[in-house]
Amino acid sequence: MKLKLRNPLVFFDLETTGTNINTDRIVEICYLKVHPNGNEESKNLRINPEMHIPKEASDIHHIYDADVADCPTFKEVARNIARDFEGCDIAGFNSNRFDVPLLVEEFLRAGVDLDISRRKFIDVQVIFHKKEERTLSAAVKFYCGKELDGAHGAEADTRGTYEVLQAQLDRYPDLQNDVAFLADYSSQRKIVDFAGRMVYNEQGVEVFNFGKYKGMPVTEVLQRDPGYYAWIQNSDFTLNTKAALTKIRLREITHK
Repeated sequence: MKLKLRNPLVFFDLETTGTNINTDRIVEICYLKVHPNGNEESKNLRINPEMHIPKEASDIHHIYDADVADCPTFKEVARNIARDFEGCDIAGFNSNRFDVPLLVEEFLRAGVDLDISRRKFIDVQVIFHKKEERTLSAAVKFYCGKELDGAHGAEADTRGTYEVLQAQLDRYPDLQNDVAFLADYSSQRKIVDFAGRMVYNEQGVEVFNFGKYKGMPVTEVLQRDPGYYAWIQNSDFTLNTKAALTKIRLREITHK
């Protein structure tokens, strides 16, 4: 089923040095930009992560240090990528939990201010798991009736994700062909920061989603334990988490 789009929708996938959003880096990014008129454009970029790619990661995506030694760093291509993502909604496979938070971190490290907080995010894996509980390779086979050639390569995974979403819309009548609906359906929680360290509760209040203050309003914790803010800022949290917490803190100071 052809997607009904109000804005361009970017399907993307990352291959990385590992799975730690805070410390790992991108080694390959592929994105497929689908326009409301149906036109498509795609890009695939190898990235020099400026760090060693562990064997465990290379065994999965088959990208080694030598393969990216002469490739640009993310900082060198960040503005071009940001321009391609500007004004677009975003889709991926397990993207809400990993790819989007890591990409945001890379932009912040590169000093590129791309505000995607108001965009819609479709996670095709969440739709798949709610419906069938499978991996991407199994999803392509199940929905599209074919093998996913080049699995764990960013380009193959990106194209596979796009095709799976179209097939999901064909298969499930209750899935509306609407980006806002799909974004809401594939969202498991309403997050404040992309790493999900803070979320909105049922009342729409920002609460911590980890640690000793889990479930408590952020503003209440900052008043009760001012040192908690400094601890987060000086600890191994994502730059986006720290920025989101700072925004809440400044908002409360301004409203006093």
